[in-house]
Formats: sequence, C-alpha cells, structure tokens
Amino acid sequence: MALSFPYRVMGSYSAKSDGEIPFLLIGNPANKRTMGLQAARSKLGLAPAVVLPYEQLLSRSLYIEDVLQQFAGDEPIIVRLDAPGEDQAVERELIAWGAPDRSGDDVFWSAGSLPGSISIPAADALALPQQHGRIYFPAQWYRGYCRFLAAMQREAGASRKAVRWVNSPGSIASMFDKRSCWQLLSRQGLRVPALPAPVGTIRSYDQLQAAISASGMRRLFIKLACGSGASGVIAYQINPSTGAELAITTIGVEEHAGSSSFYNAGLLRRYREHSDIRTIIDWVCREGAHIERWIEKDSFESKSFDVRQLVVDGEACHTVLRLSITPITNLHLRNERRMDVDGLLSAEVKQSVKQAAEAALRAFPGSRTAGVDVLVQRGSGLTYAIDINPFGDLLYGAEYEGMNTYEWQMRKLLRKE
Repeated sequence: MALSFPYRVMGSYSAKSDGEIPFLLIGNPANKRTMGLQAARSKLGLAPAVVLPYEQLLSRSLYIEDVLQQFAGDEPIIVRLDAPGEDQAVERELIAWGAPDRSGDDVFWSAGSLPGSISIPAADALALPQQHGRIYFPAQWYRGYCRFLAAMQREAGASRKAVRWVNSPGSIASMFDKRSCWQLLSRQGLRVPALPAPVGTIRSYDQLQAAISASGMRRLFIKLACGSGASGVIAYQINPSTGAELAITTIGVEEHAGSSSFYNAGLLRRYREHSDIRTIIDWVCREGAHIERWIEKDSFESKSFDVRQLVVDGEACHTVLRLSITPITNLHLRNERRMDVDGLLSAEVKQSVKQAAEAALRAFPGSRTAGVDVLVQRGSGLTYAIDINPFGDLLYGAEYEGMNTYEWQMRKLLRKE
C-alpha cells in the first residue's frame, strides 16, 4: 500500500532537517492523542509523525514491515504505540484477533484458553452492534491486543530496520495487565497494596468471600485486570457483623432474555443488594480480576485524592492531582483535577510520589514513558504505586517547564537522540 509520507522523496523518507530521526505513530488518526502529538511536533519544528492507523494494521491492509522498509538507509526509526481506544471498529477488530477460532502469537498472553462463557468467534466479534458504553468481552479484547502487539514486534524485527520503541510491545502488554504490574512492582521492592489471595486465584464471588474470611480484608478494590478509565473498577466492603455489603462502581447491568450485559455507566453507582453485587463481581472475576486491599487515600477539602505522575526517560515531570468525593478518582468520571501541587502536597510527599513513580517505570525497562498513579495513604503519608498506564500522558492543562506533555516528550526525544 502506498503511503503519503511527509517530505517523501524518490520513494524514501526525507526528514525535515538534517539528522532528524523518522517517527512512526501507531494510533487512531482522528484521536485527540494523535492530534496533540502532531501539534507538539509542529511547534518544535519537527516533521509530522507518520501515522499508521490501528484499523488498517488490524485489517491487514497495511503492514508495519512494509512501512519500515520504505525508509532509506540504516538510520534508526522511532515507533510509538498509542492508545487503541475510542474507536469501535478498532475495538471489534481486537476482540476478533483474540477469538478462540483465530490463531495468533500468544507470547504476551499468559491466561491460557478463554472459556466459551467469555468469548465469541471472530466473525461474531466483527458483527457486534454499536452500543455506547457496553463492555464487550474484555478478556478476549486483551488477548487480541496482546496478539497485535506480538505481531508488531515480530514484523518490525523482520524489516531488519533499527527500530526504537518508545514503549516496547511487551512492556505495554504487561502494563495493561494489573496482575502482571503488581507482580513486577512487588518483585522490585516497591510498596503495593496487599492482596487477599495470590494473584489471579479469585475467580468468583464465593472465592472472594473465602479469601476475605482467610485474610481479614473486608474493604477491597476489585478491578478488571485489563480495564482502564475506571471501567470495571469496584470499591467493595462488607460489614463483618451484619454481612451488609456495599459496591461502588461504574458498572451498569442490563438483563436480556435471562442473561446479563454489562456497560460502563460513566457515573458511579452504589449497589447494596446482594444479588446485584454477586452478579457484578462474578462477571469481573470470570473476565479476570485484580483484587487488592482498599487503602484509604489522603484527602484535601474533604475530597480524597491520588496523583497521576508522568515519567519520561526516567524523570518525573507533569503531575496532576485527581480529587473526588468518592473512593474512585479517575478523571473519566469528571472528577476534579488540580495542577497546583505545591499548594496541596508537602515537599516531602511530592518527592516520595516522584520517587515511587520513577521506580515503577524502572520495573519496565522497555518503556520510556508512562503515567503512574500513586496513592498517598491517609494518616501515614506512605506512597503506593497502584496503576501504570503506557498511554497516561493525555493530561489537559498540565505543564512542566512551560511545556505540555507531548511537547516535553518530543523535546526529551530530541535531546536524547
């Protein structure tokens, strides 16, 4: 397939200025992330990134190996994988890639076969109706993304070009799996929330209750292992005396012909009925859950908060506080964001947050950038790395040394390369 490269000359890529390294971006062309990065490159006088659309790579109308081979010479080529979200056609392709009836490289997938209760054939995945907020087959989606990442790594290697990944495909696959993240951070000696049972062993509501009884942990965060943006997150607690339960979550449930479908409501809901809570937790556990102790976050003006700390090339840079009147602080829920960190955190806590975030990224040596969510425990001031997002740099309004997140990353890229 012919590509419209910027500054393309005689079938090869010609950089805008001497010594500029070619930059490929795997993303969704109309996405705000893509536009933000392109705007930053333009501001710094860099040639536009060559955008490889997820949809074309997934449909196999475009191959990264072919694209890389169109670059002349032996100069290195930087490849950035950006978020595949916010595009329903891409979502369905990824679910299809993860289907049991489709082969693929599962080098980054460690969960084994997918039961029929949480998977569908590839043809059915491509025909899924468009329903806003519906959470379709998250485990199968993640398996499909793992296979896609493996394909990109294999095909880039086959091109025999010197490829420098911003974040390697393997590190992105690991960051997307909260179970894998917890294990990596724990092995590196970072402070992480304790678990009521070994990683990945709780597969149902009943097994959760057994783990609660054995561990004594009665307040827990239950998360889809491969979820993002608060999708599939449950803040759960049970009263040891009365057995009364409370589940705070964005998960909504609809019943159709005796079966349940699940969607991201976009707003937090409070469930108190045992049957509703069992239904939701059973579904999350079937799809793959990461379950950890609920650590109470520090607060400011009666709002709990945690910190999204961007780390680029080992250095903590842009910092955003996420504040909420609820236990769940994700910005997708229209929670408050604050950039005036100096007025909210002591110098000691700020330093601790940055050190925790930088140490977290070091656990993924194939990655140059990530947004690390750091929890500051109420009362103790201890910091916990609770989530790592390889695409966690979309931080509106955040600046560091006068630059937004994309400008800073492109500037660091220039300095390093």
